[in-house]
Amino acid sequence: MPDAHWRQKLHQVIFEAETTAGKTFDVVLIWTIILSVFTVVFESLKYLREDYGSFFYYLEWTLTLLFTIEYLLRLLSVRKPLRYALSFYGIVDFLAIAPTYISLFIPGLHYLLTIRILRLLRIFRVLKLSEYINEAQHLTKALRASAKKIGVFLLAVVSLVTVIGSIMYVIEGEENGFSDIPTSIYWAIVTLTTVGYGDVSPQTPLGQFFASIVMMMGYGIIAVPTGIVTVEISKTKGVLTTESCPNCAAEGHDADAEFCKYCGASL
Repeated sequence: MPDAHWRQKLHQVIFEAETTAGKTFDVVLIWTIILSVFTVVFESLKYLREDYGSFFYYLEWTLTLLFTIEYLLRLLSVRKPLRYALSFYGIVDFLAIAPTYISLFIPGLHYLLTIRILRLLRIFRVLKLSEYINEAQHLTKALRASAKKIGVFLLAVVSLVTVIGSIMYVIEGEENGFSDIPTSIYWAIVTLTTVGYGDVSPQTPLGQFFASIVMMMGYGIIAVPTGIVTVEISKTKGVLTTESCPNCAAEGHDADAEFCKYCGASL
């Protein structure tokens, strides 16, 4: 049976940015998200919290209630709410409200509300920056295609840092700060990724020579996942639209698509 008229209207306002009402809704939502993120950030400042703690508290709860209503309306406006709830934006929308409620039982967890800033990704759709949306979708597709290769690569890196850490533990020993193999593995990860915190460093000439080799290896290893993803990006192509499916709320359909590629519903 066709959608109820109210559900279609609600879907157009909440998910679409082509109509005046839809664009207005998204613009107001974006500014509300920005306000909520600034509220959490400012509330973390001790001198502001001491003077305006109550104001931040009530403002945070007010914004959370608004986001909760919006989240429920999103679920109500699609025919398959569970599919939307488990999508990327659905999960982000849920995480944008959950910390406030959980903070009732675990104090301080509300600072994780800064995750709401991820909701600003919708600004590309609102401003009709389809070129950037297409690029983001191509990148996502490339990352998914290269996931197995990167997984194998990470497994090889884990094996490598375990061996390097063990060797460095034997070379340096506890007297030079390498108190155990886990600490030595931590040093190997920091060195191989060229981060170099310096909290643990080799003291012997042999250890320093070995560390130099590990540092040089790091440059080559960092380039591997970049090359994998680059190859997959070169394989992606196609022009996508920002149209949202009224059934599952999925986006990223082809320009000439008449049906949703994810659930088969008519667009």
